[in-house]
Amino acid sequence: MITIKSKKEIELMRAACKLTAEVHEEIAKHIKPGISTYELDKIAEDFIRSHGGIPAEKGYPSYQKGVPNFPGSICASVNDEVIHGIPSKRVILKDGDIIKIDLVAYKDGFNGDAARTYIVGKPNNKEDERLLEVTKQAFFEGIKYAVKGNRIGDISHAIGEYVEKNGYSVVREFQGHGIGREMHEDPGIPNYGKAGRGPRIEPGMTLAIEPMVIMGKSDILELDDGWTIVTEDGTPAAHYENTILITEKEPEILTLL
Repeated sequence: MITIKSKKEIELMRAACKLTAEVHEEIAKHIKPGISTYELDKIAEDFIRSHGGIPAEKGYPSYQKGVPNFPGSICASVNDEVIHGIPSKRVILKDGDIIKIDLVAYKDGFNGDAARTYIVGKPNNKEDERLLEVTKQAFFEGIKYAVKGNRIGDISHAIGEYVEKNGYSVVREFQGHGIGREMHEDPGIPNYGKAGRGPRIEPGMTLAIEPMVIMGKSDILELDDGWTIVTEDGTPAAHYENTILITEKEPEILTLL
């Protein structure tokens, strides 16, 4: 069921999303060669808790038998890892690495969700930089259609068309989603599809829109840890996400300061 947020609920969403954006800004200061993804995870958790929030991804339940709940406060996915990378003391960032940080801050009953991709230190090549640029722009191409009266498929189509026009692939097995009291709510928001399909977009919806883009083919694999998703062909991937609010006019991006 798609939830339409009240004015009070929207204000609480704004607070959770502001905290999410602030955590990203704090993490960005520390992304440099020599730091581990475990250290980035601790920075994020300490920041969230010290500002009255809870890292919602920590302990997030797995839906697979025998797979433990997610152990980190952030997802930290490096290079060919697309999403759901588990922070580790063994993963030390080096020049040219592409790291995706996806985090959810829970505060006063509501969630804010955003993902960013960074190149660590000096980029290896221009193509890596272009991958990040296209992924970020795909989000902005999508939200042009996140307006009252359109359909979710209009967002999905715009994202997929832009990514593929630029020679990249979108992940098809994972998607954006509604968000609010729960981290994942209806509707699902694929990063591909036909325009004019899906639920009607209405004011008061809060949506997490998140292009996940692969430099090579769209095929993915899940590692034995039950969480980490990697590209099958070993090419790098990027991820860019914001939580937005549907209004009577243009969408409001809640996770940008």
